[in-house]
Amino acid sequence: MKKKMILITLFLFIAVAIFLPIFIATKNATIKAVTITLFVTFYHFAMRLTVGFIVNLIMKNKANYKNLWFREKSFEKKLYKILCVRKWKKYIPTYSPETFDASKRTVKEIIGATCQAEVVHEVIMLFSLLPIVAIPLFGSAWAFIITSLLAMLIDLVFVILQRYNRPKLVKVMARFDKIKQ
Repeated sequence: MKKKMILITLFLFIAVAIFLPIFIATKNATIKAVTITLFVTFYHFAMRLTVGFIVNLIMKNKANYKNLWFREKSFEKKLYKILCVRKWKKYIPTYSPETFDASKRTVKEIIGATCQAEVVHEVIMLFSLLPIVAIPLFGSAWAFIITSLLAMLIDLVFVILQRYNRPKLVKVMARFDKIKQ
């Protein structure tokens, strides 16, 4: 998944580099629409890679899962039932599967990775709104608003998934700790 995202980001960068000068030279409306679409898509891919890289540098998958931010909230179990998370979670791709691999990581390390992944996707949700500031420059308000909100919703799915899985992992870790004693 990592390599694909990097390749797609590189492809989008090259496409923007090709279309931007063509648009500047021609002022063609169709070329403008293609250029804006490519640039916003490039932004979303590059921003995701950058946020993930920076958060990983800071957290190193060692977040304190007992921190108030990461603890399960009273409403969450009910929400996850309503959203049927158990049914669809297996279809969600993982950017870095080795980070959550129980044969290579301890349960505590995986819990730390869920905290870090949650933070990454929460920060991405905020940065997904940034293209909206381009509305005065390019117009097309609904296009920027809709793509930003859809991008936020996609990342919200990943936040929900991490928050859904973490309490279960904490219980598994507690059982292991009891067995060790």
